Order: sequence, then structure tokens, then C-alpha cells
Amino acid sequence: MEFLGKHILSVDQFDRNATEQVFAVAEEMQVYAERKRITRVLEGAILSNMFFEPSTRTRVSFGSAFNLLGGEVRETTEVKDSSLAKGESLYDTARVLSGYSDIIVMRHPEEGSVSEFSEASRVPVINGGDGANEHPSQALLDLYTMKKELGTKEKGLDGLRIALIGDLKNGRAVHSLCKLLSHYQRITFNLIAPQELELSDEIETALIAKGHTIKKHVRLEEGIKDVEIIYVTRTQEERFASQEDADRYKGLFRLNQSIYTEHCAPNTVIMHPLPRDSRKDAQELDIDMNENPNLAIFRQADNGVVIRMALFALVLGVVEEVHNHSQPVTWFSSRL
Repeated sequence: MEFLGKHILSVDQFDRNATEQVFAVAEEMQVYAERKRITRVLEGAILSNMFFEPSTRTRVSFGSAFNLLGGEVRETTEVKDSSLAKGESLYDTARVLSGYSDIIVMRHPEEGSVSEFSEASRVPVINGGDGANEHPSQALLDLYTMKKELGTKEKGLDGLRIALIGDLKNGRAVHSLCKLLSHYQRITFNLIAPQELELSDEIETALIAKGHTIKKHVRLEEGIKDVEIIYVTRTQEERFASQEDADRYKGLFRLNQSIYTEHCAPNTVIMHPLPRDSRKDAQELDIDMNENPNLAIFRQADNGVVIRMALFALVLGVVEEVHNHSQPVTWFSSRL
């Protein structure tokens, strides 16, 4: 894959080699993400963060990643705060904003919207999530987390056994993750979802065609046995026609410490793309798991910064220059 100056719109752009290339650059970024060093390699560059759906981790981590490379960030966080609310087209918005920016990250509630926007942009665009379609950087950080977590147990991604739990129909993070995992070998997918929220036939068929194993479960306890990774998702209530429809599925699968202890293999890694829904009627991942050392959700969120730093460095062509602009940290850091 050629990264320089390219849009990052879909995980379909990534094969195994390209994915591993991102991971290798992410490792180089760790020293800056941990505030052990500073780099100003993107000093003077501007990122436009355009988020037309609610976001905390994705928006802030993209902005933090750019800042850690020395660049500056401008943000638009709601449609009503932009000229789109006045009827401006995505084409016109892209032409204007790309004149102010060196790279753009965009999230939008409509599938295909980021791709449409990129066609008019004069600078590279990274997809921060387009409706229920895709979330490529989330999939990359999820897979990077899996690789690191399994690496501590001297295991790799080939032959992985993973349980995917919850709203698999509407979860764009799950869709992108499955596509990335398909490039590895002999993956067993335990799919735990109500029939109405199952993974699409298209993705399932593609996984089977590549030699992977699909097992479907309607009971949580059955699906989480003998896996190495549990990947929990929330009900994507913003994708439902009404709140009443979404509420039918909230809290349907709840993983807590008692269920984990009884049914999971020792050291099973627990992941979640976040936010987890901690409201009383949901709690797909109970807070009584917080002290479990195999709960990787916060390490997973931290990994989002280095993955997004890697994407910026690759797309803007500064990978070889990052360390040449390195300096000591000049402030007190509680991380050290």
C-alpha cells in the first residue's frame, strides 16, 4: 500500500503487510505518546478534525496524535456549528476546508459520506467513522492491541479464537475489525448476537471464503468458552429507528466478573471499542471487571494515539524524520 498523500477511507485498502507497516511505525511513536521525548516534525501543519457525530476517544486521540507530532488542530464538532446546517454540500465544504488544512479527519452519520467528501478534498482525508459502515483506525488499534496482549503470552494473531459480542449488525468497529482479521490465518469467530443484530451475510461469507471458522451463539456463556479475546460492543442505539427499538437489546449480554471466572479460560483478554454503556439497564461490560488485569479496554484506548500518530506520519511522509526532530521533555510528567 502506498500511504504518502493518500486518503485512508476503508480497511479494504490494507493487506497484512500494510497493517504490519502501521504497527511498526506505531512502535516508534510510543516514546512520544508516553511523553518520554517530544517531536516537532509536523510543526506548522494543520489538522481539521470534522466530527459530525458525538465522539470522545476518536476525536481527542486524533487531535492528541497530531499535537504530539508538533502539528496544530482545528475542530468542528456538530453539523449545526458548520455551514452544512445552511445547506452547503459536502463538495463545497471539502473544497473550502482542504484549503485551510494539510490533512482532514472526518466522522459523519451517513455511510459513504467521508468517501464523497474525500473526492473533493485537496488534501488527504482519514475516515473517523461513517455511519454503520466502517471505522478503519479503530480496527487498526484494536488489532494492534490484540497483537500486543497476545504477545505477552507468546502468542500471535494466526490461529486466534475470538468472541464478538453484541450489536454486530450496526457496529462499524466490528465490521472493519473482521475485514482486517481476515488477512490472518485460521481465525475462529464466535459470534454472539440476537438474530436481528447478527453480522452481515456479506462479511460472514467473505470470512468463510478465506478459510476462517464462524460459530454462532445466542447465549453468552457458550460463546465465551475457549477463546483468547472477548470483544464486547454496546447496542448502537443511534442506528435504530427509535429508542424503543434500541432498548429491546440493551443489557441482553452482560459480562461481569462472576461470568468471566466461571466460563472463560484463564487470561482471556477483554476488549471493548468504547464507550461502554454503564447505565443500569445496559452494563454490557460491568464495572466489577475494572480490577481484572485482563481488562484491556484502557490500554486499547491508549493504543489509539500511537496508531493515529503512525497514520499521520505515513500519509504526510515524515516517518524517517520523526526522531530527527526529537527533544527532551521539559515539564513534570506523572507517566515517568
